[in-house]
Amino acid sequence: MPTLLHIDSSVSPTSASRAVAGQFTTAWTESHPGGTVIYRDLVANPPAHLGWEAVSASVTPADTRSPEQAAAWAEREELIAELEAADALLLSVPMYNWSITSTVKAWIDAVIVVDRTVSLTGGSGALSGKPVTIVTARGGAYGPGTPQEGNDYQEPYLRHVLAALGATDINFINVELTLASVTPAMADLIPLAEQSRAVAEKAVAARAAA
Repeated sequence: MPTLLHIDSSVSPTSASRAVAGQFTTAWTESHPGGTVIYRDLVANPPAHLGWEAVSASVTPADTRSPEQAAAWAEREELIAELEAADALLLSVPMYNWSITSTVKAWIDAVIVVDRTVSLTGGSGALSGKPVTIVTARGGAYGPGTPQEGNDYQEPYLRHVLAALGATDINFINVELTLASVTPAMADLIPLAEQSRAVAEKAVAARAAA
């Protein structure tokens, strides 16, 4: 039976990214009876940022690793094993300061291992043949013609990383203008924010059922 790896990373328990990603998982479960969901909350259990022990362990034979290297590699191995076991990946990523959360970056650094999850010679990667869905939430709007056009360092980076991991079926579902309801200067954008949320909710339902 298929396995979905669902990763959340917003620091807010009521964030739009968590809520819409949760709707995806609910719809996916309904469309895949008997399927398994591996859930990882990067806020509740943040992965360690790469240190020398974790990096050096990847090029050190297991039987000669120091206790520190072994412990650091064990954490990376847990994250890698989850990724390899999944048949589909769901990432829930809010935009912080025009980019991704530090916990998502730490997760990426942990799971990228050349010649295992990533191939530099055209081979397959950990996400080869697997659908990847990314639910993002942004306080503003970053599409063509908007004042923030060109300042999105979230989606382009994630597209590159996920492709490096072998993904070719990559789908971004963006919830924009999430700050409109709490920022007086953006009050006139509330209808557009509500429209963006509605479009995203429809998109996750369709994507999960595919």
